[in-house]
Amino acid sequence: MSSPLLTVAVPAYNCAEFLGRALAALCPSDARVEVVIVNDGSSDATGLLAASYAHTYPDRIRVVHQVNGGHGAAIDTGVAHARGLYLKVLDADDWLSSAALARVLDVLERVEETGGVDALFTDFVHDRVGKAPRPTRFDTVFPADRVFGWEDTQRFARRQYLMMHAVIYRTTLLREVDLDLPRHTFYVDSLYVLRPLARVRRMYYLPVPLYHYFIGRAGQSVAPEVMLARVDQQLRVNRLALETLPSVEDVRAGRVPAQLYAAQLHYVRALCATVSATLALGGTAHHLAVRRAFWREVKRDRPRIHGHLRRSLVCAGSNLPGYAGRRVTRAAYHLARRYVGFS
Repeated sequence: MSSPLLTVAVPAYNCAEFLGRALAALCPSDARVEVVIVNDGSSDATGLLAASYAHTYPDRIRVVHQVNGGHGAAIDTGVAHARGLYLKVLDADDWLSSAALARVLDVLERVEETGGVDALFTDFVHDRVGKAPRPTRFDTVFPADRVFGWEDTQRFARRQYLMMHAVIYRTTLLREVDLDLPRHTFYVDSLYVLRPLARVRRMYYLPVPLYHYFIGRAGQSVAPEVMLARVDQQLRVNRLALETLPSVEDVRAGRVPAQLYAAQLHYVRALCATVSATLALGGTAHHLAVRRAFWREVKRDRPRIHGHLRRSLVCAGSNLPGYAGRRVTRAAYHLARRYVGFS
C-alpha cells in the first residue's frame, strides 16, 4: 500500500480487552484506510492480538512494537509510520463508527480533488459506563459539508471542545509542527490538538458521530482520583498548552485569525479550570499552594492571558478562596468534568 487516504493510528498499552473491538470496526471498512497499531510496551496480550490482526490483514494493518514511552510517544510513532494523506488517532479502548468512517473517506477523497484541507472535524460520542451515550456536536460552530476558513466559524459553547476525538489532521501538517509529545505523561491529547491547530487554515466539518469515546471505567486516566494522583502531569501539559497560544499582538495585527485564537483560548481555559478544580478537590495545604503557584506563574509569563482566564466564569469558579469556596469548587469540579468531557 503506497498512499492510502487515511491512516488510523492506534496507540495501545495493555488494552487486549478492548483492542479487538476497535479493530473489528475498521477491518471491514474501505481499502483506502490503513491501520498502524503502536504496541507501547504492553505486558498483556495486546502485542499478540495486534500481530494476529496484521497477519490476517497484511495489506491493511501494520504493528509497531516499542519500549513503553506513554501515550505521547505512541502517537508520535503512529505519525512517523503513517502512509496516509490524513491521520486519525484512535485510542485502543475506543472505537469508530464504520458507517461514519465510510462517509469521512468519501469526503476526504472529494476534497483532495480541490486541494485538500488541513483538518476535518466530526462529531463524537461519549459512551459512558452506566449512563446514556452523550454526543458532542459542532453544528453551531462550523458550516457543514464544505471547505471553510476561520472567518466562517462561530463561537464554541461551553460543552463544545475540539478534543482529539473530533479531529483528523493532514499528515504533512502533523510532521511540519514536529509534535514531539511528552513521554510518560498522560493528557497529552490536548497538545496533539492544540499544536497543529495553530497552523490550520482550510477545514471541513462533517456532522457525523465518528468517534466513540469509552469513559467511566475504574482506573481510567480521567477518573477523578487518578487525575488527582497525576496532577503534576496535568500541570505540565497545561504549561505546554499555554505556550501554543499566539501573542495578543499577532492576533490584533491579523497574523492569527481572531476565531482561531478564540478556539485555542476556549480549550486552554478549560484545561486551566480543570487543573485548578482538581487541586481544590485534593484540598491539602500542598495542593492549594501548588494551585497558587501555578496561577502566579501564568500571571508572570502571560499577564494578558491570565487576566482573561481569571475573569472567565469557569476559571473563577475553580479558584474560590477559603473552605466554603473550596466546597463550591468541588461541586463545580464535577460540572466542569461534564463540560470538558471527562464524565
